[in-house]
Parts: sequence; C-alpha cells; structure tokens
Amino acid sequence: MHKAKIYWPLVLLVAAAKFVLPFLQQDPLYELQRDEYLYYQQGLHFSLGYLENPPLLSWLGTISSWFGGSETSLKFWPCLFGAATIILTCMIVAELGGKFLAQLLAALGVMGGAFVRIHFLYQPNFLDIFFWTLSLYFLIRYINSSQDKFIMCMAISLALGWWSKYSVLFMALAIVTGFILSQYRNVFTKKKTWIAFLPALLIILPNLFWQYVHNWPLLHHMEELRDTQLKFINKSDFLKDQFMMLLPALLLWIAGLAWVLSKRQWRIIAVIYFSVILLLLFGSGKSYYTLGVYPVLIAAGAVAWEQLLRKRKWIGYALASAVIIFNWMIMPLLLPIWKPEKLDAFYKKIDAEHKWEDLKTHPLPQDFADMLGWKELTERSERFFNSLPDSTKANSIIYCRNYGQAGSLKFYGKSPGFKNRVISDNGSFLLWIPDTIGMRNLLFIGRRMPGKDDEVFQHFEKVTVIDSVTNPYSRQFGDKIIFFENIDKAGLKLANVGLKQMKAEFNR
Repeated sequence: MHKAKIYWPLVLLVAAAKFVLPFLQQDPLYELQRDEYLYYQQGLHFSLGYLENPPLLSWLGTISSWFGGSETSLKFWPCLFGAATIILTCMIVAELGGKFLAQLLAALGVMGGAFVRIHFLYQPNFLDIFFWTLSLYFLIRYINSSQDKFIMCMAISLALGWWSKYSVLFMALAIVTGFILSQYRNVFTKKKTWIAFLPALLIILPNLFWQYVHNWPLLHHMEELRDTQLKFINKSDFLKDQFMMLLPALLLWIAGLAWVLSKRQWRIIAVIYFSVILLLLFGSGKSYYTLGVYPVLIAAGAVAWEQLLRKRKWIGYALASAVIIFNWMIMPLLLPIWKPEKLDAFYKKIDAEHKWEDLKTHPLPQDFADMLGWKELTERSERFFNSLPDSTKANSIIYCRNYGQAGSLKFYGKSPGFKNRVISDNGSFLLWIPDTIGMRNLLFIGRRMPGKDDEVFQHFEKVTVIDSVTNPYSRQFGDKIIFFENIDKAGLKLANVGLKQMKAEFNR
C-alpha cells in the first residue's frame, strides 16, 4: 500500500477549528472543573510524581503559571493536543493510503463526540489519547517500512504516555498482544527490538523511583478508585458507552474495524482494539479510558469509505456533512454551551438522565456541575476571612475537605494572606502541608459538619456556621463554611500526630 500525500491546508484548517471552537462554545459562566484545580496546583509544586497521576500534565500547568495561570492558559493545552491529535490521525490516514476525502472524514471524526469535552478539560486524558495515537502511528510506520527505528519511536511514545497517565499500560499490553497474535511476532526475536525499549525504560525510571520513594502511591490511588468509583462500573454500560461516546463517528470507526479485520496487513490493529476493550472491561476501567484507540479506527474507516465511494464521492461529502450536523445537534451534551437553567430545560425536553458517581440522577452532567460554585465558595470564604481581626487571621488556617475546594480557593482567592493559609489532606495537597501545624482557629470548608468521630474538631471552644454554597446546579451545593475557634493543646497535638501518620504512609 502506497502512502498518500497529506492535504495540509485541509488538515491545518480543521485542526485550527478544533483548537478555537471550544473557547467560543462554552458559556463563560462555567469555571474550571474540580480536577483542573488540583492539576494546576501540582504544577506549582514541581515533582517527578504526584499521588494521583504522573507529572507531565502538571508541568504544562507550570508553563501556564509563567503566563499568569489563567483559565485560558490552562485550556490552551487540551485544545493544542486536540488539534495535534487531528493532525496525527490524518497522518495515519495518509499512511493507510487515504487521500483528501479520507483525511476530511477522519479529521471530522476526531473533532466530535466525546473528544469535544476531553479536548477542553485540563486533565490527563487528552495527553493519554495523543500518546496512544502516536504509538499506533509509529506501529503503522513500522509495518509499512519494516524499519526498526519505528519500534523505538513507538516505545518512546508509550514511555511519554506513562508520564501522562498510567493507563498507557493497557495500550502497551494490547500492542504486545497484537504482535504475538499477528504475522509480526518475529519482532520479539530481533535484538534491535529489545535495544529499542531501553530508551523507553530510561524515560520512565525517574517516575518509578519517585513511586518507590513514596511507597507506590499509584497502588494506593488505584485502591481508592476501586473502592469509590470502579466497583460501581457496569460491564454492559461500559460496552454501551463504546458506541455512545463517539456516536457521530460511529459509521467511521465501525467501518474502520471491519476494514482492518479484512486486511491481513492491518489485522494487528483489530487485535489491539479488542485487547484494550477486554483488558479495561475486566480490569474495571472507566469506559472513556478506551478513547485513545479510536482515532486509528476512525482513520481506517475514513480510508474504507473513500475506497468504497471512489465513484460516488458525493456520498462521502454527505457523510462528512452528517458528522458535522450530528455533532452540532448534540453539542449541549458535550459542552456546557448554555447556562444551567437552559441546559436543564433542554435535558428534560429530550428525557436525558445524568447519573453521577453517587448513582443518583441530577439535572446536569457531573462534569458540568463540577464547573459551578467554586467562585462563590471562594468569595464567601475570603470575605469572612478578611473580616477577621489581623491577630485572629495570623493564628488561623483554612482547611478544605477535598482538593477541589482547596484548589479553587487558591486559584480564585485574591489576597496572598488568604490563599497561603489554605490546606487540605486530600490527595497531593497532603504532601504540601507543613510537617507541623500551628493554629488557634480553623476555617473549615466541607460538605457537612464534622462528626463526633472526627476527634480534632471536638477540641475547639466555639463553632459557628458562617455560610454555604447556594447554587443548586453546582456539585458543591450546600458545602459549608464553618469557623472553629480556640483549639486546646490536646486537639493541636492530635492534629499534628494524625498529620504525621498520614504523611508517613507515603514515605519510606
């Protein structure tokens, strides 16, 4: 199969649209999503690893902080890598022999569906998808050329994927399975193959060393995810989501799967796809973890349609138009393009239900609800804190139950005296708390009043409920702001002993 030329004006035009459109589509009322505050704060605490995720995403946040650390500077990265994924997908199309129509279809396929939200959230998923796609691009280059250098490039892509999200292990295992079950299995008998993996190993070693020094927080995080989220995943929902996530591109990737199955040369891609699905299905992975394997299927499907419609290209352009129209029709499901009230009315009109991690139905998708209420929480907390006498502020800390609350207070807070006193023992924030806490008062931010089993809070002289989040569409609706005054010596000692024990869990 001969490589086709890349139609750069077309590809760059669609990539530019991919980069710009989310900024224009999302309603400005919405704020950053809960996890984005955490990843940005990680970038302000440079490290070779973090308790929840590898550090590459956070290092991008470090760069954003040099330019003011605004919401736009953070959203720049998913939009950039989204555009890069479109370009990479079209390069795969060219490797598979696809020309103008195929590249147009593939670019539009990656532009829509679940990729819309993924490529506007400052979360590891956009990096994960890019490096999965990059590794498969080099796999295809290897098959087309038989040049061993592409095995090394593939291995390095997977290693960079490790620095992005640990789920790249599923892709690595799937690729190994693909080689074993294909006619390319002799790759494992080549000395150059094993040498090619040495640079990849060297690339991931610093993070592995960090994991070792911190007592393998990856395993702790996976156990926490399993207890709080993964155990609720339904296998039938997982499989259904594979069709729903990229519904506008369904005819593309299904055709791509059929096409690679029909071509002995490319059957390895089908094996990799089914291996990813099975590994994640039985490994209790979330359905969207598979998204990184779909750009290559979309690329293959675009080639299949172009070949099938060689004498009826107008059908192909009609299909391209249908993809665009379908994405436009479902855009309120992909991005919060309207204010909550209008979205809520729209969802009721189409009978759309939104189940959150609590397994209950809510008016908005969980991600959208997680983009509301943070500024309100910060403004109400900072207003009260600034109303305190200077002597009281100097002896107070601001303690947040979760990293979203802590990150948003640090992100939206205006005065350094307020932001610098925010702490949390949730996630990576735990590692940034001073080893010893000195305080008399505590401004508490949390879902509910601490219970009697939360012993430290029983050692304050006075407790006053100050305020709460009032936005009913926010996932933080009802979060309380509570002021605890005058802790006794026993309570302060208890707090520091507990902090030391929590930190010890992540240190050898």
